[in-house]
Amino acid sequence: MKGTKDGLTLHLDDTCSYEDLIAELDEKLTINENEDSDGPLVSVHLKIGNRYLTPKQEEELRALIRAKKNLVVESIDSNVMTKEEALKWKQKTEIVSVAKIVRSGQVLHVHGDLLLIGDVNPGGTVIAGGNIFILGALRGIAHAGCYGNKEAVIAASIMKPTQLRISDVMNRAPDYKTEERNEMECAYIDDTGQIVVDRLQLLTHLRPNLRGERRL
Repeated sequence: MKGTKDGLTLHLDDTCSYEDLIAELDEKLTINENEDSDGPLVSVHLKIGNRYLTPKQEEELRALIRAKKNLVVESIDSNVMTKEEALKWKQKTEIVSVAKIVRSGQVLHVHGDLLLIGDVNPGGTVIAGGNIFILGALRGIAHAGCYGNKEAVIAASIMKPTQLRISDVMNRAPDYKTEERNEMECAYIDDTGQIVVDRLQLLTHLRPNLRGERRL
């Protein structure tokens, strides 16, 4: 049990049985119970380590702490996740490789990063929860970070989109582009909150975590 500026942090034993945990927690909270019921609410953060709680057990813990004066559970942090949670996490973090041409009227949507080996034709759309890498021409619409990731980027061998979107920031292709370049380019959100298109070589400086966070 540790008090911080953010409230009270409880580190719960993950080696004992759940029944023993509940009994010991109830005893310690009763001993340290604040008699001033009119005082401010204290946020409680539970650290349960390598223990998995069922929804019923989690609600029982919340109810136990809520029954004590001035305490309310703010968060429950566990090192364990369910198989469903692990699969969802994998979907959001994996790189999906697709070899095809996205034609007009087609939409290609992935949960994680997208590596497209092919072109996106005018009228075609690619959407990703993470980054978008196109080994080909982007002439349609690309939406990266569609679940709110503003750090996502869009890269293409030929960057001639009709529309770029990263998270909730959107713009159309820059007017100054009158000819195709012979180098890959990337789009990202800059410090002013606008989408900027620049040389791909700058990406390692703009998003250094991209270099080692995932493998193809």
